[in-house]
Amino acid sequence: MRHSALLILFLTAVLAGCSSAPKNPPVAVSAPARTLPSVTPSDSSQILGNDVVFQAFSLVGTPYRWGGTSPETGFDCSGLIQYVYREAAGMSLPRTTSDLYNLNVARPAESALAPGDLVLFAMNGGRVNHAGIYIGEGRFLHAPSTGGVVRVDELESSFWQRTFKGARRVIGSH
Repeated sequence: MRHSALLILFLTAVLAGCSSAPKNPPVAVSAPARTLPSVTPSDSSQILGNDVVFQAFSLVGTPYRWGGTSPETGFDCSGLIQYVYREAAGMSLPRTTSDLYNLNVARPAESALAPGDLVLFAMNGGRVNHAGIYIGEGRFLHAPSTGGVVRVDELESSFWQRTFKGARRVIGSH
């Protein structure tokens, strides 16, 4: 009997120790409000400019073809620009370099170029007859000439500096 009393006392102590104290009612905790960053027009232009650059980079190595307008057939310089802007930005741009040059859009100085700006050149000293897409850090992407492929060149090279005729900012201008 003595063992029974001790066993009952022991079990009572153990069970009492396992019981929990009355629970406090749950407290509602609200997480701090998260605000999403706002996108300003200049931010969206920068994003769109980057989209244009990424699309253009995907075409590096595509053969040059006079009059070409697709990756399957090859590109000339204005065909490349027209394709890239349509695919990356949903924009319809003119087909010729002359028409690109005459667009009624912002004309940034060379020192203020942003990714996605068009850069225009007069290769034979006269009218504008070549164009590319500025990609940043003093470089541009273009379809150069027969026998070449879409590639990146330095805008600062003496040849491109000598033939540079201006830039057009079509992103944010429409």
